Amino acid sequence: MAKYRYFTLREFLKSPKAAELGIDNTPTWEVVDNLNALVENILDPLRAAYGRPITVSSGYRCPALNKAVNGANGSAHLRGDAADLQAADPVGFKRFVREWLMKTGTKFDQCILESDGRSEWVHISLKTATGAQRGQLFSMNI
Repeated sequence: MAKYRYFTLREFLKSPKAAELGIDNTPTWEVVDNLNALVENILDPLRAAYGRPITVSSGYRCPALNKAVNGANGSAHLRGDAADLQAADPVGFKRFVREWLMKTGTKFDQCILESDGRSEWVHISLKTATGAQRGQLFSMNI
């Protein structure tokens, strides 16, 4: 992964579930390129604007890991096109991300403000294969 200001490749590969199940979550070079694009175009600028730490709670998922966490069959995480992000103030962070995307005009495929009743996070993706960004922004309780 190229050197960026706020993130490392390791953050996008770590997974307690993979460690628990002995799953090798090593990405291909194509996945690493996709993660580079995600960080360069969205995540580093977002973190610089936010001014506080952002944690990657889920990044790349190999097929076995995606299945183990009940990820969607066509999940952008499988290609390294997406990351789930958390911050110390989840509600404020979600609001900030939404406003930042609208204010800056940053191109993105999906930004889903998610909650499962116990925690909250932001799923953000960038379609690197086609470059055709949908700009979908919505909330979802799972």
